[in-house]
Amino acid sequence: MDELIVPPIRRIDLGSDPRVVEPQTNGHRPAAAVTKRRPARPAGSERMTLESLGVAYGSKQAVRDVTLEVRAGEVLALIGPSGCGKTTLLRTLNRLTELTPGAVRSGRLALDGDDIDTLEVTQLRRRVSMVFQQPNPFPMSVFDNVAYALREQASRRPRRGDLRAPVEQALRRAGLWDEVGDNLDHPALRLSGGQQQRLCIARALAAKPEVLLLDEPCSALDPISTAVIEDLIVQLASELAVVIVTHNMQQAHRIADRVAFMYLGELVELGSAEQVFGAPRQQRTRDYVSGSFG
Repeated sequence: MDELIVPPIRRIDLGSDPRVVEPQTNGHRPAAAVTKRRPARPAGSERMTLESLGVAYGSKQAVRDVTLEVRAGEVLALIGPSGCGKTTLLRTLNRLTELTPGAVRSGRLALDGDDIDTLEVTQLRRRVSMVFQQPNPFPMSVFDNVAYALREQASRRPRRGDLRAPVEQALRRAGLWDEVGDNLDHPALRLSGGQQQRLCIARALAAKPEVLLLDEPCSALDPISTAVIEDLIVQLASELAVVIVTHNMQQAHRIADRVAFMYLGELVELGSAEQVFGAPRQQRTRDYVSGSFG
């Protein structure tokens, strides 16, 4: 039986110098590493297809020859050390990388079988929405933040009354309605960090995307807000495809169906969360998830 490897847990003893607790390999994982928020589910249909995808910024190759699929009803986590191409790959899925001067994409990238370059970019970004690392609500009310996406889609400016139902639906899907529903005119910038991030998710959901991209959505949040966001991601994955970049390997283990490990722009290993963390096939993956580098 393959040796079981789990992400290392770092504990600080206030009475002595900090030390790193070595990964357990006796078959018993620490509770923090095994609490799966995401139940095992059968694979869904393929929504996005990446074939030999590459991204270069001038002479620098940021992503090299990546082939994988994004499936409906699953969470795909992209892990790897800083600068390995995770965020570049994520931003490429809805053509945000092309906003960077000098960026060149190669290979094939399709949404529901259609090459993304044949789709109008605004339509693509409605279908493949992104939430960024730092919460970025607009300096307007909670209502207007969510309604913004709806107004952008409308052929003529809808009335506020016509927007209330879809705004409420998006806030409910983002798990925020019970906290803000009684005062939708509340300034978004006065919400807590966790609430602001869920508001940004609600704004993305208002456009009714098929794929939701999340770039380290919990990195700026406290543990309680992180747990709320993780539960939300698990719920949303039953409705659409989710791709998340995370540096938190235990988070990837908790919420992901599949995990893609990237290193120096290459896709080193792709498999179920249990396989990648429990029985990695590649030595570089084994070294990374055991805490040897990164």
